[in-house]
Amino acid sequence: MKLTITEQALEQIKVVNVANKRLLALTYDIDGCGCGVNGMPTVTLIENREKSHQDVECGEMDVVVDIQQATFFSNEMTLDYNGATFRLTSPNEMLNPFIHVNTIA
Repeated sequence: MKLTITEQALEQIKVVNVANKRLLALTYDIDGCGCGVNGMPTVTLIENREKSHQDVECGEMDVVVDIQQATFFSNEMTLDYNGATFRLTSPNEMLNPFIHVNTIA
């Protein structure tokens, strides 16, 4: 699995990462979505790696994903920032077009 973070997204991550967390985690948010397969792929900054995390290839920063949630993500993804929200895409689809800045940190 590979994630590319655009320059705009990387700059905004630095702005919101006031706690200087070390890792960006790909997460599958199921809060308020009903069951476990009706979630939304998203990202969040975390401090520590868990035993259930696997590395995601990324040249811009350290990124992890929970092994059990990896199936909800594409093999190649891009995290972008459009001036208001983050957007997670793959070559085939939009995974999450509206990741609010406040949910990252």
